[in-house]
Amino acid sequence: MQTLLTCDGGTLNVPPFVMIDREDGGNLWVLPPREVWDRSELTRDELIQWSLLVAASGRAMLEVLPQLKGGVVNYWEAGNWALNDASPPIGPKVGHIHKKVHMHLIGRSPSSTDNDWQWGESPSYPMYKDAERWMAKKQPLTFDECRNIANKTAELLIDKYTVDRSSLTLIEN
Repeated sequence: MQTLLTCDGGTLNVPPFVMIDREDGGNLWVLPPREVWDRSELTRDELIQWSLLVAASGRAMLEVLPQLKGGVVNYWEAGNWALNDASPPIGPKVGHIHKKVHMHLIGRSPSSTDNDWQWGESPSYPMYKDAERWMAKKQPLTFDECRNIANKTAELLIDKYTVDRSSLTLIEN
């Protein structure tokens, strides 16, 4: 996983796997400021800061990515595959031990050609056992797209949400 931006609200990241091809909208992750299994475990201030980061990151995707012109961002808090018996560590899982909160920002393009991400339809996710094959040909957002999203996110956090500039770190590699 590559981190694009850090702040008091957490981190904006390129996910370790791609759920939707960049041309069909792309996806990023926003992690809260500390690892928790459920958002209710965050303090009031952590939850507020994380929510600001999520909102600014989603807006940045909409403003920066041409493939999202006329599109939307779906916000999906997930972690279900981590609970599958076949996911590491192999065997039965317990939510509060194995699940890690992360928010998927999933770009939804009106011109998507992926049958699982057709405009105006609910997305279609595979079973865990088929996930690797399902994601294999999907391309992540490019370096330039990610850099532009991170820069726009920082700008929105500062200008719209009055986040202190000194609390932001943009990652350039």
